[in-house]
Amino acid sequence: MKPKLVLLSTFLTPLRSGAEACPEEIAHRLCERFDITIVTARLTLSIPEDDPFHNQARVVRVGVGHGIDKWLFPFLAPFAVRRAQPQIVHAVLESFAGLAMVCTKWLMPHAKTILTCQSTNTSLFIGLMHRKADRVTVISRALLTRAQSFGRTDALLIPNGIDVPAIERACADMKKIPGRILFVGRLEPMKGVDVLLRSLARLLEMRQDFTGGPQVHLRIVGQGSEEKELKKLAADLRLLEHVTFTGFIPIPRVFDEFAQAQIFCGLSRSEALGNVFLEAQAAGCAVIATRTGGIPDIVEDGRTGLLVAPDDAEGAAQAMQKLLSPDPRQWQELAQAGMMSARSYDWQGIVSRYEEIYRSLL
Repeated sequence: MKPKLVLLSTFLTPLRSGAEACPEEIAHRLCERFDITIVTARLTLSIPEDDPFHNQARVVRVGVGHGIDKWLFPFLAPFAVRRAQPQIVHAVLESFAGLAMVCTKWLMPHAKTILTCQSTNTSLFIGLMHRKADRVTVISRALLTRAQSFGRTDALLIPNGIDVPAIERACADMKKIPGRILFVGRLEPMKGVDVLLRSLARLLEMRQDFTGGPQVHLRIVGQGSEEKELKKLAADLRLLEHVTFTGFIPIPRVFDEFAQAQIFCGLSRSEALGNVFLEAQAAGCAVIATRTGGIPDIVEDGRTGLLVAPDDAEGAAQAMQKLLSPDPRQWQELAQAGMMSARSYDWQGIVSRYEEIYRSLL
């Protein structure tokens, strides 16, 4: 009989972001060796028909089908976990899932628990979550330092991964479009998309007297609470001819976007790691990012990408101007080094490390 594993993840496809890639990849890759249940918040009454875990993992959605479900999740999820009777409970992302793990520990004290820390934006009950978990993993050095401050000297650094073969397949079928700039992520304040739009406006000012070279165009892939405001900002900055808001594009189709982009620019105000930067590197994009959180773990300034300060629209515009210079070596060398570095983050190896933790707890 396969060991029973429950994964706690407040969000799931189609509402996933970088953090939720972790439980989804674990479910896809370990379903033959573990009996897997994913407990998630319902959040909406329209459940996708193409559930990505069909025949691989059971998905239990708790809540009333409203945004309030994420607040209810810590209290409803433990009862769903108890019905599954797992040996191991793995909470991915402190905050709602982490608190659900704490409540599960009170309800099922004999179940082994794992907390995977993925965020630098939360502080409520963080110490309690670290203390209650039997194992703690983190995705970046910044989070490792935080875990150690809570006394978890046994915390393991396991970064998030990417689907390298799928990205390489997309790149084999697509060609880079000169001047194409890409952002992929949630349209939320922490992602700094407003700064990206202002940097694009500044870039176009800098290039007014420039003749020749590629036409600059930014594609913004994603959805979120700031979508309406960002579209208005793009109009106010007279960028509508240079910006396309695509909405959400699911994996693996989103890899086509990476494959066609020359530059990936993500100007996060905070970021625990940033899967999209790894995906962009693997697809051969020259990456511009901010010097914050765990981003410097994967984007080495001047070697595998360019780093600027958060909220520095001028610095980001200068970085884009540098990479769009007539000399292709300006971006090709960064793209090539980033591609080589990103290959070591394939999900197969990352999930194997989680399996080792599960086996050690059984």
